[in-house]
Amino acid sequence: MSWVSLLQPDLILGEPILGLTPAMIAHHQLQGLILDVDETLVPLREADTSPEVHTWCNQIKPLVSLWLVSNNLNQSRIRRIAEVLDLPYFTGAGKPSRRKLRQAATEMGLPFNRIGMVGDRLFTDVLAGNRLGMFTVLVEPMVNPSTGLAGKPLVRSLEVWISQQLGVSLQSLP
Repeated sequence: MSWVSLLQPDLILGEPILGLTPAMIAHHQLQGLILDVDETLVPLREADTSPEVHTWCNQIKPLVSLWLVSNNLNQSRIRRIAEVLDLPYFTGAGKPSRRKLRQAATEMGLPFNRIGMVGDRLFTDVLAGNRLGMFTVLVEPMVNPSTGLAGKPLVRSLEVWISQQLGVSLQSLP
């Protein structure tokens, strides 16, 4: 596999995860979603999920299996978020390692190609999902409204720039 194919998301949302609709999930025939946590569901420096994320999650749960898989080593932070959303989770995933994604897929009882890996990072979330043949969804980072776009992580911007230099297309879908 080339770097372009490993870093190319199947779906570029162009907005935070709240824009991932039931219709999109059905269109791509997904039966499960593995969700990154930090900056995908919750801004990094926030302790709790927003009411909007909670509502989104409750809307999606009846449609597909959901798992949280985070690189974050802070067990209590991720556990608290998972408990609020009533979702199973893994911490310390070490993405782009595939190990915890495989475990979540096994728990879901689904083939990789029916699972969407949803995250805000190319070199962790998208790369890990693509390495397993999952449907990868790149979302815009969830940022604290008080910091706005200035809160967008520098690492994300660097990943986007490097990926584009390698030939990855990161144009949002209409």
